[in-house]
Amino acid sequence: MDKTLTTDNPIAIQALMSETVFAIPGAAMPIVETLTAGPIHDTPQQNPTGTAEEFIYQGDKSTGVLFILRYPEYPYFSPQAEEAFLKTIGALNLNAGNVAVVNLANPHNPNEWKRIMSFFNPKKITLLGVEPTSLKLPVIGHNSYMHGKVATVFNTFSFEEMFADVQKKKMFWTEFKSFIQS
Repeated sequence: MDKTLTTDNPIAIQALMSETVFAIPGAAMPIVETLTAGPIHDTPQQNPTGTAEEFIYQGDKSTGVLFILRYPEYPYFSPQAEEAFLKTIGALNLNAGNVAVVNLANPHNPNEWKRIMSFFNPKKITLLGVEPTSLKLPVIGHNSYMHGKVATVFNTFSFEEMFADVQKKKMFWTEFKSFIQS
C-alpha cells in the first residue's frame, strides 16, 4: 500500500514540514509529497499462518522497542505529542520506523498484557500515560522501571502531562535516556 501523502493545502503543508517555507506572491502553491514516518498497520495484517494479526500499530515490532499509549481522540498521538515523540526518540537515534507504537484506545487492540507481550515480543516497553494497573501489572511509579523476565517496563507521563508541567518533562527525559541507552 502506497503511504505517500499529497496536498496543496497550506495548513497541511505547514503541519507536515519542519522547515520555513516562503510564499512568493502570484506563484502557484506547490504540491508537497511526504512519506509517513513509519509503517502504519492500520488494518489487521495477515501473518505467515494466514490469520489476521491481533493489533493495529505503527512502526516495526521486530526491534523490541514498544511504546504503549491510550489516546481515544487520535489514531496514535495528538499532532503536538507526535512532534515531541519524534524529536525525543530521534535524539536517541531511534525513529518511527524502528520502534512500535500501539494505542490501546483503538477498540481492535486487546488491553491484555500477555497478548501484548506475545504479539510484540518487546525488550523495552514505555507506558506513556497508561497506568500499569490497567494492564494488570503491579504498581510502577512514574518515571520508574519494572524489570521482568523478558522485558523492562518504563512507566511515565503522557506527552500532554509533560506539556503542562516542565518538571515532569525534565524527569522523563533524564530517565528515558538512561532506559533506552541501557
